[in-house]
Amino acid sequence: MTATTFEVLAEPTRRRILDLLLDGPRAAGELVQRLKMSQPGVSKHLRVLREAGLVSVRSEAQRRIYEIRPEPLAEVAEWLEPYRALWSDRLDALERHLDEEA
Repeated sequence: MTATTFEVLAEPTRRRILDLLLDGPRAAGELVQRLKMSQPGVSKHLRVLREAGLVSVRSEAQRRIYEIRPEPLAEVAEWLEPYRALWSDRLDALERHLDEEA
């Protein structure tokens, strides 16, 4: 059974990998160095991300290059949409309060 996007993103290391890939594609070895984890540990997380469709991989000589795929994140964005109004309302209230204090 394939994990849902939410289940995959529940793991902090996987979120950190996606954070690192926001700047662009990275080699697996670079991710290992940045995360300060073992290569097998990082590979396990990359496999889960790949199976969930959150990253793609391509080979360049001896290196495997990973890149973020944003499409599956649309499910998360859609789920969060109703909650944005809560954030927006609270930020607007804070702004009004700060304007009154000034």
